[in-house]
Formats: sequence, C-alpha cells, structure tokens
Amino acid sequence: MGKELTGTTAAAAEARHERYGHLPERILFEDMTEGASTGRAGAEPGAYHPEGSWKYYSCLALDLGL
Repeated sequence: MGKELTGTTAAAAEARHERYGHLPERILFEDMTEGASTGRAGAEPGAYHPEGSWKYYSCLALDLGL
C-alpha cells in the first residue's frame, strides 16, 4: 500500500529531510528575557514626564470592556 519513490521524488524528499529533518537549537528562557529598570534615575516620584505620559491613561470605555 505504500508508494515507492521515483528518482526525482526521492531526491526532493532527501532535500526536505536535510533541510527540515531536525529541530532548531533550544533557546533558554534566560536568553529570551532581559531586565529593565523601572522609572527614571534621579526623577522624583509622581513628577510629570511628557514622554512617558502616554503609558498611563484612564478610559471608562476600555475599563468596561466596550
């Protein structure tokens, strides 16, 4: 019931196996993350920061999930 591979098909199958026949190298979790400091150094807490103000906003429609 199995098909025998012809010359062209066998060569294509061999090329696919050579390219995709193994899994990529495992990446450690530590290599996928990086640490970042919170806040600006030397800035007093609660001070207005116009470049970072877009991060904090209040929208009732978003809070309610509308």
